[in-house]
Amino acid sequence: MENKEIITKINEVIDKIRPYLQADGGDIKLNKYENGVVYVSLKGTCSGCPMAAITLKEMVENVLISEIPEIIKVINEN
Repeated sequence: MENKEIITKINEVIDKIRPYLQADGGDIKLNKYENGVVYVSLKGTCSGCPMAAITLKEMVENVLISEIPEIIKVINEN
């Protein structure tokens, strides 16, 4: 897949995850994708939550990696 296609797919996956984050007062924003790494910002209550690292790893990263094989890691840029 080309970068443009991967970014489109990342946004589609994030749109699937977003309602779960919004249910707890949070949100997620894609900042960029490069070299297999997705850079996001967790927003709202997610940005200061002590569970943010777990949410990022267990939910966001796992789902993105399982649906898009080109992704190797997700980093929160808060």
